[in-house]
Amino acid sequence: MQTTSESASLQDKVRMLVEKPAFTHSILGVIIFNAITLGMSTSPTIMAETGDVLSVIDNFVLAIFVFELSLKFFAYRLSFFRNAWNIFDLLVVSIGLLPNREGLSALRGLRVVRAMRLLSVVPQMRAVVQALLDALPGMGAVIVMLSIVYYVFAVMATLMYGPAFDEWFGTLGRSMYSLFQIMTLESWSMGIVRPVMVEYPSAWVFFVPFIVITAFSVLNLFIGLLVNTMQSAVEDESEAEFEKLRDLVKTETDIVDEHVLALHDELKALRIEVAALKEAR
Repeated sequence: MQTTSESASLQDKVRMLVEKPAFTHSILGVIIFNAITLGMSTSPTIMAETGDVLSVIDNFVLAIFVFELSLKFFAYRLSFFRNAWNIFDLLVVSIGLLPNREGLSALRGLRVVRAMRLLSVVPQMRAVVQALLDALPGMGAVIVMLSIVYYVFAVMATLMYGPAFDEWFGTLGRSMYSLFQIMTLESWSMGIVRPVMVEYPSAWVFFVPFIVITAFSVLNLFIGLLVNTMQSAVEDESEAEFEKLRDLVKTETDIVDEHVLALHDELKALRIEVAALKEAR
């Protein structure tokens, strides 16, 4: 029984350790440092001069990550898997433990993805990520609409311009890729549309509406969804902060009221005692 109590006490101490801001900030510092060293390892010049040092540093950082996850698993036990970031870290570190062989070394470089944990720490980044996640349903509807537009225009482009421009519009797949290039406005005029207009002078009637619908209208829809969702997220966060502040003020007010009532009772009792003393005289 004493051993179980000591184990529970040690578990509580480890949980307090991993939840301390100093511990979290230290791990984030190691993550950023590891991201920098992994970036340095992509340089042949740096690897030729300090390749062995970077390898030692890489293994040492990996050992720190394993130690961190071991502490968290000991502190939380099965509750460890209830946190999505813990599962994410476990997967990334597990990839880092793969043997450094041909075909697997690239996977070990995925440890740099751990730098994305910064998104869960910085409040502004959390708001942006939350806004992106909240905007996904609306984006899905826009993507479906955009897919329908793409399909209709791709079929039309294949039928109208495919025989003369097989490289761009010979098949449905080629047409969709060419239309995607046109939507991004990358070399769309001199690269595709003007050569097509040499053969088909009225081709602008097809391409200009497509650009207006996709490059401008749909893009603005995406931006509008993100802005509205982010604004809603900021308003919700502000409202939550206001509720916390109001609860805090209410709590403090209740405490002050209790103190005032206590003072009132003491003053009343004091008056009774003074009156009793006067009557006794």
